[in-house]
Amino acid sequence: MISGLIPHRYAKALYKFALENKSAGKVYEEMKTVIESFRQNPGLAKVLSNPFVESADKERLLVRAAGNDPGDDYRRFVRLILDHKREEYAYLMAYAYRDIYRKANRISQVRIATAAELGDAEMQKLRDVVERSFKDTVFEYTYDVDPDLIGGFIIDVDSVRMDASLSNELEQLRQNLIRSN
Repeated sequence: MISGLIPHRYAKALYKFALENKSAGKVYEEMKTVIESFRQNPGLAKVLSNPFVESADKERLLVRAAGNDPGDDYRRFVRLILDHKREEYAYLMAYAYRDIYRKANRISQVRIATAAELGDAEMQKLRDVVERSFKDTVFEYTYDVDPDLIGGFIIDVDSVRMDASLSNELEQLRQNLIRSN
């Protein structure tokens, strides 16, 4: 079996189960926390794939990875994947669930990078640009300050990029000069 198929099947089953229990949003938040836990603790995946670590210890780790008080649906899911010896896919299952939920709820990831810290009014103007450009969509924003941009900003909405950075303009000028030779 393809490794991406297993996580997707489990995530899809969890999503359907959570929808029936009206907990899909809560599970979504828990899965985002799980993803962040794996990012912050790279050794977590190794522990879960270690056959010498007891199932009860793996369960405690996965429950804790979901935050302070994960719901019953998430806890049942953890027990299910442990019973089926699929814990090594937990990280990919969290990603798959997140993607399924986002697609079903028209949620787009927005990353805004600016050359310098912006005030609330300026950030709101950038959010307004995004919201006017993409109708009927819910947005989850992340912000970064990237001095390498020199000036301006970059907005990534899922796979669409709006690049109004000075570094991009300089690169375009450089490419034009190269082509003109």
